[in-house]
Formats: sequence, structure tokens, C-alpha cells
Amino acid sequence: MPSTTPPSPSAGPIAPGAVPPVLAEIVRSGFTEGRHRGALVALDPDGEVAWSLGDVAAPLFPRSSNKPFQAVACLRAGAALSGERLALAAASHSGEPFHRELAARVLAEHGFAEDDLRCPADLPLDPAEAEAYLRSGLERARLTMNCSGKHAAMLAACRAAGWPADSYLDPAHPLQRLVTDVVEEATGETVAATGVDGCGAPLLAVSLTGLARGFRALVTAAPGTAERRVADAMRAHPEHVAGTRRHDTWLMREVPGALSKMGAEAVQAVALPDGRALAFKLDDGGMRALGPVLGRALERLGVTGPVTARVAAHPLLGGGVPVGEVRAAF
Repeated sequence: MPSTTPPSPSAGPIAPGAVPPVLAEIVRSGFTEGRHRGALVALDPDGEVAWSLGDVAAPLFPRSSNKPFQAVACLRAGAALSGERLALAAASHSGEPFHRELAARVLAEHGFAEDDLRCPADLPLDPAEAEAYLRSGLERARLTMNCSGKHAAMLAACRAAGWPADSYLDPAHPLQRLVTDVVEEATGETVAATGVDGCGAPLLAVSLTGLARGFRALVTAAPGTAERRVADAMRAHPEHVAGTRRHDTWLMREVPGALSKMGAEAVQAVALPDGRALAFKLDDGGMRALGPVLGRALERLGVTGPVTARVAAHPLLGGGVPVGEVRAAF
């Protein structure tokens, strides 16, 4: 079984070429058939690194874990968003009917339609929802894409600021330059690289330590600031950030004051209201190990209770019955 002793703080930069540590293992019928490697950082309430595993200083793309910062930029640009609408702006939503309907309302309220979205058409992110969606005869749509709330918010920001709406995904657009400013302020780092996310929006690279500090900045910001408004909206309406069957929703519902946001390629960031925070990435992008690693990391951060076990549980089936599990290895 994995050790129950917290890892020691990182002794310094990881040596070039060093093998990343194993964060999760796949155990079937008592046999370890695979491993997920990566890096993880945990911050203490003062924002200092409490402990880390792997290289937490190297830049990476946080993927959708950057969405809260994009939502902050939309508010700074003047977008009139609050409550569920603001939570949806920071969402990787499951594509459930209430997600699609609210995204459509946000567009209409700001004078836009689905065709104005620049995200690609897609099926619901949640597999169960995708099955129901297809059974009902519906086809891929831009509103259904998990980033449609973010894109609707970006259009609303362009309308409020008087910026061009048709080029809102251009990295040189005023909104995207503002997003860069927000990310750099929150993380305390200069963006190391710019790419293109799956939804077409610019993607900004920072380190895991910077990502954790950015989430900490959201929850510790003064009430009424754009940062705190985004954090408060996400925590008040977590089902709009994720969905009814997602671990971000469970955490924000069951851990008082927690802010949680996953990203594609197995990225996760969490902050607690007292300033504790964590961020990790699995190198192979193995999303099945996200919950087990998150559950163990939360325990090490001092979060206990039924929700951590629920998040961490990932049984493996054989012949339709549990025969193993994906489990944390630290």
C-alpha cells in the first residue's frame, strides 16, 4: 500500500532527464499493470510550498484550469455576469440541458447567437449525458461544447468593452491580452508559452506552483474584486462549473469554501479559503487517475471526509465486477 507519511518538501530543481515520480498505479487482480507519472505541488496557508513531487517549476498548459482567470478578465472588461452566468463562464460543463440553456440565454442577453461562438461543435463532455443526447436525436453543437459558457462570456466582454467580436480568439485581441495580464498577476509568473486550446482560445503556460498560487489568489482576494467574484460564483454554483456527476462539483458542494477546477490532459487545481492550495498534472494525460490523485492530495492537505473517498474511488472491472482499482501511489 502507498505510504501514509507526507513526502518531504522538494529539495530543489529536478535534475534534467530525471524520471517523474509515480503518482498513481493501476492494480488489477492484485497485479500492478500500469503507472501514471507526473508532478504535484501543495501550498501552505501562507502560499509557500509545503511539499511537492516531481518538477513543479516547469511550464505547462493548465488547459481548462485557466478558465477562472479568463472569467476574471471578462469581468475586468465590463461583462455583466454574476451568479450562475459567471460560474458558467469558468466552466468545463457537462453539456446537460441546464448548461446549454443558460449558455444560450447569456448569448441572447448580450445580442449574440450560437453561430457567433468560435468554439467547435461537440457532444456533451459527460459520457452519460452524451448517450442521452444522441438517443434524443440531437447532433454536435457549439452550445453543447464544454467551453460554450466561457466563449459566451468572452463575447459579452467584447460587447461591454466595444471590442471586435469576430476576432475574440486572436491572441492579439484586447481581451486575450487582458487574460494574459490576469494570469501573470495571479500566478506571479511570466507566461512561458502561448498555444491553442481545444476550444480554439489562446492557452497560456505557467508552472504548477504558479497555478496553485493563482488559485490561492482567487480565494484570498478581497470581497467584491473580480477575482473573488469569480471564486464566489463558482463555489455557489458548482454544478454550472462542471455537472451533476463531476468531482469539481462534489468538492465545491461538500468542502466549505473549496475552489476546484480540472483541465484536460489530467490537470487539476484546488484552493481552500485559508490559503492552502494544490495543483498537479499527470504526464500521460490519464484522466482516469485524476480522482485518485486528487483524493490523496486533499488528504495530505488536511481535507478529510466522505467526499475525498468518493473522489478517489476508481474501481476496475473484470467481467462486470470490481477486480482492482486505480489508486494514488504517494
